[in-house]
Amino acid sequence: MSHEYVLKPFTPEIRLNIDYPRELNEQQLAAVTAPPGPALVIAGAGSGKTRTLTYRVAYLIEQGIPPERILLLTFTNKAAGEMMRRVSDLLGHELRALWGGTFHSIGARILRLHAEALGYQKDFTILDRDDAKDLIKACMADAKIDKKDKHFPKPDVLNEIFSLAANTHKSIEELLDGQFSYFSQFAAEIADLQKRYAARKRAANGMDFDDLLALWLKLLQDHADICEHYQRRFQFILVDEYQDTNKLQGDLIDLLAARHHNVTVVGDDAQSIYAWRGANFANILNFPRRYPGAKVFKIETNYRSTPEILNVANAAIAANVNQFAKELAPARKSGLKPALVQCHDAGQQAAFIAQRSLELRDEGTSLNNIAVLYRSHFHALELQLELTRQQIPFSITSGIRFFEQAHIKDATAYLKLVANPRDEVSFKRLVLLLPGIGAKGAEKLFLTFTAKVAEGGLRPENPAPPKLAPALQACTNAVPKKAAVAWAQFVATISQLEDDSTRRNAAKMLRLVMDAGYDDYLKETYDNYERRLDEIQQLAEFAFQFGSVEEFLTQLALLTNVEAEEDPADDTEKIKLSTIHQAKGLEFEVVFVIMLCDGLFPSARSAESNDGEEEERRLFYVSITRAKNELYLTYPLMRGGFGASGVDTYQSPSRFLSEIPKDLLNEWNLR
Repeated sequence: MSHEYVLKPFTPEIRLNIDYPRELNEQQLAAVTAPPGPALVIAGAGSGKTRTLTYRVAYLIEQGIPPERILLLTFTNKAAGEMMRRVSDLLGHELRALWGGTFHSIGARILRLHAEALGYQKDFTILDRDDAKDLIKACMADAKIDKKDKHFPKPDVLNEIFSLAANTHKSIEELLDGQFSYFSQFAAEIADLQKRYAARKRAANGMDFDDLLALWLKLLQDHADICEHYQRRFQFILVDEYQDTNKLQGDLIDLLAARHHNVTVVGDDAQSIYAWRGANFANILNFPRRYPGAKVFKIETNYRSTPEILNVANAAIAANVNQFAKELAPARKSGLKPALVQCHDAGQQAAFIAQRSLELRDEGTSLNNIAVLYRSHFHALELQLELTRQQIPFSITSGIRFFEQAHIKDATAYLKLVANPRDEVSFKRLVLLLPGIGAKGAEKLFLTFTAKVAEGGLRPENPAPPKLAPALQACTNAVPKKAAVAWAQFVATISQLEDDSTRRNAAKMLRLVMDAGYDDYLKETYDNYERRLDEIQQLAEFAFQFGSVEEFLTQLALLTNVEAEEDPADDTEKIKLSTIHQAKGLEFEVVFVIMLCDGLFPSARSAESNDGEEEERRLFYVSITRAKNELYLTYPLMRGGFGASGVDTYQSPSRFLSEIPKDLLNEWNLR
């Protein structure tokens, strides 16, 4: 069977009555009407990137390029749908022939047509994350991994390792050395599991999400006729958010464009912030080298922010060496200077944001148009507490809510059990973390434990809590042999936690939980273990401000319940709290960027390398360019209970702040 694409005659030239010079600025117009050939469009924040891409598609069709010969690649279904809708609006009708969608959706479409060339049936199943996890579990059972070292990574972590290996074109050994060094001792076993997993997927006629790209590339590399078919078919390739492509996606684009070289990639190198999940910054930086003669277009007119905010943004990114030099230019009228707000501590920072937000609301700015952005989840702990105290509605758009995350609930479960030995939920949560204990085993152990505790004197008429460790020790005979060592560690940990020198100090208790082995559990269970470890350590520092464990747990419960009561249909005005990563692509009337302290933003780990620091600076740039009218950059000078001593400690302002000329900022000192 021949896969050669038969070139159809071009359609007659179409006139869409689009007045391009009127509807586009000069920079956009140059990119939209560029002649055939490779092109890199550096589209600065708020510069109309989507508009440029959609008008480029319309322009190509108007020039007589058949829609089926255009491939438009995006990163999200939402972006794909929005672009297809805009192109249809420009053309005045739907454009079914245009191949537009996410990388994965286009990969699935092509693999459905050619699955048999790879030894699959066309009705292959696409595995979701749970399906993949179950298959990896089966591979581990085949390899008898459950009998090996207890610190071997769990299926979720293995799935992430396999995914990163596929998307970065790295071997298991290379990936472990670079990102998971604490698993390097298991490199041979993990590599073997990767092969077993691939074999099981093939046997089950299944592909996981990463296979939709990896097998698409393999199809093109191994079958010259199929490769030529798509190289001929896609005369023009357009790629959105090119700065976020990984090695695998970059190779796919290069291979598909190898015949015509009519590839237009649109992105902003200054907004490349996803290296941690495999994005390859070199793709956009080295595009002109990979495509000699490529034209580089810069779209620098910003329609979002005031000139004052853009001045700060331009200054913030200037120190990066590895970038395409650009200067965002304002299309809007002058506004307020961004404020640099120095606070005594995180509590004062939170109080300032709460007060200023209420003032803004009184001045006519909806709370919905106010965002607080931060580098990491734990930076907003004090703020959540303050907003809750003042009954100021807020929503969290940074993924799973901080206090609902599994590792936070695990760590606080230790404190809850020590504070309340009758807490069935916390007891079961902790014992289910131990190997070889399931739901039935946890129920049996809880009944045995409560009986032993009662024997120790815990009765309704005797509220003074007894020591729990002896009661747990008395349950040893009911513990499965597989959990014996872990149970002994659990008993020892509880014994230390309920010691009088520790029992009244929530921060000390949380640190002891980490030192007692929970950090090992994080390593083997989560691919982002270091972030989770940081969050528990910061939770411990947050806990120093409370007079007792009970007060700390009460406040956590109040925060969790307030967040949990959020109703998607609720139209109440709410301040948006978000990590910067989650806020990329969004915009707000007013933005507060908080916790701008060295070691927090940039994070201590990122600042250890030039590449890491430059990505953190790009993240700072992204946060600034979310603001339309007002921008507040805040930092506390002191952190209560910061460090192992629990003593208030001075913090240095972020190095990024010193790179912004003082005359661009309105300095506020709240100390």
